[in-house]
Amino acid sequence: MTAALRTIITPTAILRLVLGWGVFIALQFTSSLLAPPAPMPLLVTALVVIIAVILICAFGVVTEAEHLGNRLGDPYGSLVLTISICLIEVILIAAVLLGPGDHATIARDSVMAVSMIILNAVIGLCLLVGGLRHGALTHNRTGVSNYLVMIVVFAALAFAVPALIGTPDGAYESWQEIPIIVVTVGAYVFFLYRQMGPQAHEFTEAVPVGAAAASSSSNAGTSHPSPAEAAVEADDEPQGIVEILSTHRVEIILRLVLLVATVLPIVLLSHDMATLLDDGLGRLGAPVALSGVVIAMIVFLPETLTSLRAAWNGEIQRVSNLCHGAQVSTVGLTIPTVLVIGMLTDQQIVLAESPINLALFAITLLVSVIGFAGKKVTAVQGAAHIIIFVVFGLALFA
Repeated sequence: MTAALRTIITPTAILRLVLGWGVFIALQFTSSLLAPPAPMPLLVTALVVIIAVILICAFGVVTEAEHLGNRLGDPYGSLVLTISICLIEVILIAAVLLGPGDHATIARDSVMAVSMIILNAVIGLCLLVGGLRHGALTHNRTGVSNYLVMIVVFAALAFAVPALIGTPDGAYESWQEIPIIVVTVGAYVFFLYRQMGPQAHEFTEAVPVGAAAASSSSNAGTSHPSPAEAAVEADDEPQGIVEILSTHRVEIILRLVLLVATVLPIVLLSHDMATLLDDGLGRLGAPVALSGVVIAMIVFLPETLTSLRAAWNGEIQRVSNLCHGAQVSTVGLTIPTVLVIGMLTDQQIVLAESPINLALFAITLLVSVIGFAGKKVTAVQGAAHIIIFVVFGLALFA
C-alpha cells in the first residue's frame, strides 16, 4: 500500500494540487481587485496565471488518465482519457455560459474549435510525424470507420440541422432539444457499449508496434521459438478488464481520487477565468469566437502531446482512439450537456455554424473519410489536414 502511494502521490502531483488549490484560495481574497473594469495589466497578469494553473492541472488530469489508460489498455484507456478531456471542456464552457455577458454561441465556437484542432491540427501533425518517421502506417479501418460515422452524424445534428429546422438565430426550438439530447446521448452510449464490448478488438492496433520487424526477422531464418520463449509469450497475453480491475483495484481507486482532486481546481478557477476572459476580449474588440478557441486550446493541449507521442512511436490506432474518440465524446457529450444547462437556466444555445465553417468542416470530414478508407495513412494526408486548419485560422479573423 505504501509503495503504491509513493508511485501515485508523487512530488509533481502534490505540486499540482498545491498550485491549483492555492491559486483558488488566493483569488478569494483578491476578487474585489479583479472586479470589472480591473486595470489592464492586473487583468492580463491574473488571466495568464489562472490559465497557466488550469493548464498545469489539466496536464495532471491527463497524466492520471494516461496511467489509468496504460493499466486498462485500449480501448478502455483511451476512453478514460477522452472523457476526462471532455469533462474539462464542459466545465469551462459552462463557466463562460453562466458568467456575465451574452455567450449564446460559446458551445458552438468551442466545440467547432476543438473539432478543427483535433481533426486537422493534431491528426495532421500526427500523420506528418508518424509518416515521416515510420513511412505509411497501417490502422484498424473498421474501428476508424466507426468513429467517422458517429462524427458525421453528431456534427450534422450539432452544426447543420439547427440552421434548417431551428430558430432564425440557429438554435433548436425548446420542444426540439429533448429529442436531440436523447438521440445523441443514446447513440453515444450504444457506441461506447459496442466499443468496449463486442467490437473492442476493432479499436486495437492493426499491426502491433515492432511486429513488422519481428516478422521480417522470422522470415529471414527458419528458427522457431524455444519452449521457454513460448512460455514468456503466453505469460504476456493481455488480461481481461475484469481481471485488471480486480488485480489493480487499489491503484485504480487512488488514481481516480487524485484525478478528481486535480479536476476540482479547474472547476473552481474556470468561473474567474471566464469573467476575466470576457472582460479582456471585450476591451480588445476580438472576435467573439476567440473565447471558444482559447477554451479549445486549453482543453486539448495535454492530449495533443499524448497523441504526438503515440504517432512518434508508430501507434496510429492509438492516435485515432485519442483524436477521433475525443471528437466523438466532445460532440456526443458536450452538446447535449450544454443544451441541458441552457434548458435549466432558460438560456438560448445557438449551434448553427457559419457557411465558411460548415464548408471547412465538410472538407475535413471528406478528407478524413477518403484518407482513412485506405489500408494505410501517410504524411501527405497529414499535410492536407494542416492546410485546412490554417484556412480555419484565417476565416476566424476574416
